[in-house]
Amino acid sequence: MADVLIVGGGPAGMMAGLLFARAGIPTKVVEKHADFFRDFRGDTVHPSTMEILDQLGLLDRFLGRQHNRIDKARIRIEERDWTIGDLSHLDTPAPFIAMMPQWDFLDFLRSEAAKYPTFELAMEEGVAGFIRGGERITGIRYASGREEVAGKLVVACDGRASLVRTLGLLPVETLGAPMDVLWFRLPKNDDGRDALRGSVQPGRMVVLIDRDDYWQVAFLIAKGSEAEVRARGLDWLRSEVRDAFPDADLGGALQSDDDVKLLSVAVDRLKSWSRPGLLAIGDAAHAMSPIGGIGINLAIQDAVAAANLLAGPIRAGKAVDPLLDRVRKRRLFPTRLIQAGQVAAQDNIIGRVLGGGAVRAPWPVKLLDRIPLLRRIPGRIVGLGVRREEVLSPNAFPSII
Repeated sequence: MADVLIVGGGPAGMMAGLLFARAGIPTKVVEKHADFFRDFRGDTVHPSTMEILDQLGLLDRFLGRQHNRIDKARIRIEERDWTIGDLSHLDTPAPFIAMMPQWDFLDFLRSEAAKYPTFELAMEEGVAGFIRGGERITGIRYASGREEVAGKLVVACDGRASLVRTLGLLPVETLGAPMDVLWFRLPKNDDGRDALRGSVQPGRMVVLIDRDDYWQVAFLIAKGSEAEVRARGLDWLRSEVRDAFPDADLGGALQSDDDVKLLSVAVDRLKSWSRPGLLAIGDAAHAMSPIGGIGINLAIQDAVAAANLLAGPIRAGKAVDPLLDRVRKRRLFPTRLIQAGQVAAQDNIIGRVLGGGAVRAPWPVKLLDRIPLLRRIPGRIVGLGVRREEVLSPNAFPSII
């Protein structure tokens, strides 16, 4: 029997699984899909996450996998590029953003976690509910009807559609989002020297993400306007992308409506992240906007904080329930701060742009572009975040590196 059952094999789930298993705690991660391949998963691994990997002795192996590097933040407004952030001066082992498909990052965490005899990963195991013993969550119920009891704790890492939300186990506070994202692929006809490209014009925002042999396109639309946009047809969508990126290769792209997927954007957080026997972290606890690509990195920080606060007591056989809310208290400030920044950007920039308003570079953008030294400030915020965590959880297997 696993002492810790983790529902969901995303960034929070896989990192939490690795850390609890590393602490000598029998840990099982349950993932409903057969693999980690999901188009909607983010690609940005920030310096704060690579600090964690370095503390675990894993950074060199991580960087040995195929990736692209970004150490400057740029935005295209008024038909020109503005440089607004610089990460290259950060005092950290990896002062850049590593652009790596999230499925590769998750596969990396899986391969490292599998080295611990206390780690188990079950793929293609959908979870339909939880087992209760009075008010306490004592385990999980699989979609097949089979049940499994957790020795100490169930951790929900199953994203913004988490069971803790859909079953009403924990209340949600909605902050709102004025946009959704259409998600599709374009052929790639260059060397991908810009791992991330963006275009901001009146009524239109488009981002291209380099995925080696193709561009992943994020085409922002007003919230709830999917049907209207689709009614304009694929030719209209192709022309919009061509106007945003005249050098884009559209040959063979967007042949069917099925090529275009909708990512519904939400910004919210649970009012409480736990109840006896159950803890929610990552997107399950706080859904983030894709702005800044910060979601994966915030989820990793949650996992580290959870292991720091809980792994030692669990290993020592102490009662875990009185400790669960410490995770929320530790992580609530950075969550609130980042979400507040995302909501401000949504309301003051993205909402206005998608509404067709005039697009002009605001004075802070011009100032940052003009004075390189100032770019270090947003670079630090984007790269390292707020209240970044350090691995303090015990290591029961020091010989495993």
